[in-house]
Amino acid sequence: MTPLKIGMIGLGTVGGGVAKILTQHPDRIERRAQRPIVLQRVAVRDLTKKRDVDLPAEILTDRVQDVIDDPEIDVAVQLIGGTGQAREIMLALLAAGKDVVTANKALLCEHGDELFTRARELGRSIAFEASVAGGIPIIAAFGSALAGNQITSLSGILNGTSNFILTEMADKNQTYEQALRRAQELGYAEADPAMDVDGTDAAQKLVLLSQLAFGVRAAVAEFPCSGIDTLTLEDLKCAADLGYMVKLLAVARLVDNLLEMHVSPTLVRNNLPMADVQGVFNAVKVTGDVVGETWFSGQGAGQLPTASAVLADIVDMAVGRSQLTFPTLDLFGGRTTFSVQPTDKILSKFYLRFNALDRPHVLADITDILGRHEISIASVVQHESPEVESNNNSVVPVFIMTHRATEGQMRAAEAELNQLKSLQSPCIRMRVAE
Repeated sequence: MTPLKIGMIGLGTVGGGVAKILTQHPDRIERRAQRPIVLQRVAVRDLTKKRDVDLPAEILTDRVQDVIDDPEIDVAVQLIGGTGQAREIMLALLAAGKDVVTANKALLCEHGDELFTRARELGRSIAFEASVAGGIPIIAAFGSALAGNQITSLSGILNGTSNFILTEMADKNQTYEQALRRAQELGYAEADPAMDVDGTDAAQKLVLLSQLAFGVRAAVAEFPCSGIDTLTLEDLKCAADLGYMVKLLAVARLVDNLLEMHVSPTLVRNNLPMADVQGVFNAVKVTGDVVGETWFSGQGAGQLPTASAVLADIVDMAVGRSQLTFPTLDLFGGRTTFSVQPTDKILSKFYLRFNALDRPHVLADITDILGRHEISIASVVQHESPEVESNNNSVVPVFIMTHRATEGQMRAAEAELNQLKSLQSPCIRMRVAE
């Protein structure tokens, strides 16, 4: 059997996991791939760095060009981040006659059209299972197992870091800052966690899934996206009192033949399966017109879960599945089936939290503004503050649950609410899952 020779660019957390499995379990991989898989060349930034996987010195290089120029390499595994240099390397690998496996979702979101078109022109394929939801085989599910369906909705927890932070806050009564530090200590959050906690990471993954599920090529800027970085422990406690858990939810669903998309912290009823997804686990609920409701769950972060997805793509390359399915993937270059629903038209129930000065008429001012924008209130909770003499400047939280309103109504009301001198910023707004 002719070996499949692999070149790898990047030997960080995920790359180390891939190399570890390839070297520790070669028989298992060969049996599934129906041929030996040989790690031919690995490009790293620092040859002197100590790593937790032992590789022969002769296969290591600090020159990416060595992987690009090696004529014996069949498949390149590109595991570096960013979009600039990563794009140039990807194009060079394709031009050098190599199929590519990548976990770089940001690269595919920003340059996917160009990269997929170029790969098809050259007769090459790109596999990217590891770009979404870690070890969950969600890309494969959309590409093959659910191919007979028109997907009508998908919603999921797509960022393990945010889910870990929210779990720590809820279970251990920690502040956001404490939970974030713990996530960083365990390696779940980067030193700069911005893309995880502000919703960008989940939004990029939603873009890829929406292209596969609905044939819609949307940019992150085309739909609402917010993260967990403004939430407090008080928000999670109030949600719990009302019977909800808070999750960073990514949603895409068909509404009146338009695709509604958004990423935001969301109140999820305690009795729903999504509320039970804890720690770094991810979960995706997918509804198809034929299969009905399906669930996918697993670890969405970490070395080995993500390496598992990369190895699945390598095996698919070895047996020829990727080369067969890639040209027909309804992704970049595919037909756009639906249009994205205008942001202002998205309907939802909302949770609102205001930090209000404990003065007369404040609640009346809030409800008056909401009422003038036709936002109906379902319930109000205001905790009692200590009674003091005049000149009371104490601040109390006011929690409001609304009936269904549009994003446009909420944004217009917020613009007025932000002008009230009796309210201190920020005003927190979360969707309520239905």
